[in-house]
Amino acid sequence: MGAVVFNDEGHVLLIKRGKEPHYGRWMVPGGTLEWGETLEAAAVREVREETGLEIEIDTLIDVIQAMTPGDSAFHFVIMHYLARPTGGTLRAGSDALEAAWVGEEAFGAHDLTAELQAVIAKAQVMARKRPTLAATGERPTPPRRGGAGKPRG
Repeated sequence: MGAVVFNDEGHVLLIKRGKEPHYGRWMVPGGTLEWGETLEAAAVREVREETGLEIEIDTLIDVIQAMTPGDSAFHFVIMHYLARPTGGTLRAGSDALEAAWVGEEAFGAHDLTAELQAVIAKAQVMARKRPTLAATGERPTPPRRGGAGKPRG
């Protein structure tokens, strides 16, 4: 799973992958499930491990398949979640060489795939429709068992 996280300026959280597949490529933070973990809890954990940030999950954005043939072939089904930061300090962590907030104008310099750009664009539309915490006075949902914020949708 992956998390598409936007800050207050509308920049998206990206990491430069520190392992295969796609070593050195800019992606949204994410990874694989641990045994017994919910998808949402895994997204929260992966963002924390890769970026040092805490997030709250809003909703599922999309499900995509990523396939690469050849000697290092893989086939992943990736659920992307829209999320918002709730705390922490940005830093490159476990599987990330770098972590950064990136504006849309800088996507070209970060060589994002067309598929990822489409997911981010869909997330931007969804994010614009959600009220901000500041506007509503709402407090972030406390973490559920497993560490994930309550999904919204």
